[in-house]
Amino acid sequence: MTFTDAAAQSKTFARARRDLIEGYRRRELWLHLGWQDIKQRYRRSVLGPFWITIATGTTAVAMGGLYSKLFHLELSVHLPYVTLGLIVWNLINAAILEGADVFVANEGLIKQLPTPLSVHVYRLVWRQIILFAHNIVIYVVIAMIFPKPWSWADLSVIPALALIVLNCIWVSLCFGILATRYRDIGPLLFSVVQLLFFMTP
Repeated sequence: MTFTDAAAQSKTFARARRDLIEGYRRRELWLHLGWQDIKQRYRRSVLGPFWITIATGTTAVAMGGLYSKLFHLELSVHLPYVTLGLIVWNLINAAILEGADVFVANEGLIKQLPTPLSVHVYRLVWRQIILFAHNIVIYVVIAMIFPKPWSWADLSVIPALALIVLNCIWVSLCFGILATRYRDIGPLLFSVVQLLFFMTP
C-alpha cells in the first residue's frame, strides 16, 4: 500500500466517522421518521404493530410446543427459550435484510434531503427497536405463565441488548453500502438468513 492509498483510506474512514457522529446528532429527525414509518405501515389497522406481536407469539408457541414434543424437552423451560430467541432473531433478521435495502429504498429522500447517510440506518434500527419492544411483551406473558427465579446474572441482558443494537447499526450500514453497488446482495442475504434460522440454536 502506497502513502497515497493510505492517505485516501484514512480520509474515507474519517468521512465515515464524521457521518456517523453527525447522523447521531440529528436523532430528532430519525426518531421522528422511525415513528412515522410505524404509523404509516399500520395506518388503517386496528391493532397496528401488534399484528407482528401476534404473529411472533403464535410462531413461538407453535415452535416451542412442537420442539418440546419432538425432543422430549420441558415445555416450561423450552418455550421461554424459543420465544426470547425468536424475538431477538427478528431484530437481527430485520437489520440484515432491511439493512441491505436501506439506501436503495430511501433513494428519493437521500437526493432531496441533504442529511448524513447514517440517519437512514439509525432510522431503520430505531424502527426495529420499537417493534422489538412490542414483541418483548410476548416473553413477559410467557415468563408469567412459566415463572422462574431471577438472579443478578439476568441483568446481563441489558448490555447484551445494547451490543446487539450496536451490531445492527454496523451490519445495516455495511450491507446497505454493498447492496447499493451489487443488487444481488439482497436476494443472497435472504437465502442465507433463512438457512441460518434453522442452523443456529
